[in-house]
Amino acid sequence: MEQAYLVGGGRPLAISIRSSVFWYAEEEVEEAMEGLSKQSCWAYLLTAGFVLMMTVGASAQSMDAQITTGPSQATVSSSAPVTLTLQDCLARAKKINPQYHTALTELGIAREDRVQSRAALLPNANYDASFLYTQGNGTPTGRFIGANGVHEYMSQGDVRQVISLSNVADFRRTKAAEALARANAEIAARGLMVTVVQAYYGLVSAEKKYATTQRALDEAQHFTDITEKLERGGEVAHSDVIKAQIQLAQQQRDLQESQLNMDRSRLELAVLVFPDFNENFTVIDDLQPPEILPDFSQIQASAAKNNPELHAALAALQQAKQQVNMARNGFLPSLELNYIYGIDANQFASRTDGIHNLGYAATATLQLPIWNWGANRSRLKQAGLRREQAQVELSSTQRQLLSDLHIFYEEAGTSREELESLMKSADLAAQSAALTMDRYQAGEATVLEVVDAQNTLTLARNALADGQLRFRVAIANLQTLTGTF
Repeated sequence: MEQAYLVGGGRPLAISIRSSVFWYAEEEVEEAMEGLSKQSCWAYLLTAGFVLMMTVGASAQSMDAQITTGPSQATVSSSAPVTLTLQDCLARAKKINPQYHTALTELGIAREDRVQSRAALLPNANYDASFLYTQGNGTPTGRFIGANGVHEYMSQGDVRQVISLSNVADFRRTKAAEALARANAEIAARGLMVTVVQAYYGLVSAEKKYATTQRALDEAQHFTDITEKLERGGEVAHSDVIKAQIQLAQQQRDLQESQLNMDRSRLELAVLVFPDFNENFTVIDDLQPPEILPDFSQIQASAAKNNPELHAALAALQQAKQQVNMARNGFLPSLELNYIYGIDANQFASRTDGIHNLGYAATATLQLPIWNWGANRSRLKQAGLRREQAQVELSSTQRQLLSDLHIFYEEAGTSREELESLMKSADLAAQSAALTMDRYQAGEATVLEVVDAQNTLTLARNALADGQLRFRVAIANLQTLTGTF
């Protein structure tokens, strides 16, 4: 086997050419050429050379194409990150959150139950067509005495109406069930809002803390440089340099922790808003100064009007009451009306021997329950127990609503007041750190004072980020009871 070296795609390619490429072995070629004329020999050599060149060229092009297309397939196209606002995250989360979609599914099912129950109150129209054959025996009716003839054709339209108070109560029950499902869907939506708000502003807060830690690391590096210069000038002891280096190492560790927390917050938000788990996105920092809270009387009125949990408890009680009515109506009679129009004849025709086959018939059936071994009474007792339970749950929901309303409102008010104090503390800490550094360079402050001022500034800025997050989550929790305000 021989090897030919070609250059393709910027790389040397080793292409193996086996002896099987040639049509004949060396001895066979010599024997064949002895029997050929000079012109035939030249033609044979040219043909063999051409085949060899084509084989080598095709192999080189194939391997060159593989090398050329390889890196392009492995290259991942980078796109610009998606910029998300809080409303964008809420809209995206509603599309993929399974709990919220479960609530919407239950709402859709309850709505269709109401449609079906309403249809049971209205007349229903059906068309029936059938053919009955009875074995003949020479008589007009055939072999069976119950038959109307050997051939019987039926083609009839039927309008049916059932009048029952139980159906009316069932329709009202399905309306209450739909209201309950709608309230549960709103509860799921508001719960999802709290989750998204916490994840969204959790990422914003983590990014703020990361920026604060980066700034603290730069300040620690700057302070270390200053202490080293002052040491070389004989103005400070070596212990100041050691303390500055310890502070620098601590800030480096804090930066790693801040990076970890920021990545964790980003992943938590990505799970909520992206179906394909995309991490290439940014969020907008809209932590503006806190807005003024409405009066508690307005909050209380909004909660009484817009609270979905209270609506759910009321709908559940209404549903239980209608179940009692349904069970009670089981003791009452029901009326069924039927109107039939069509043919029921021995021939499939509207007229036979001058006699009209088309006609109508009407029936009225009154059903009066007499005895069913206490089943209706048992259903009534069951419905009564459910109604009592729904009343207890409604009372508990009302008490819990008042308690949560006071707690969430006080939480929002307290966090807002503390947020103003935290903003002032962050400004004072920044001024204190700058003044302490100036005093240290002037020889009026110690290294411990500088380190303490830097740590205080970092703590104040991180506390401000936590306070902003706490206020946003408190507002979201309050709005689960009252709706937006």
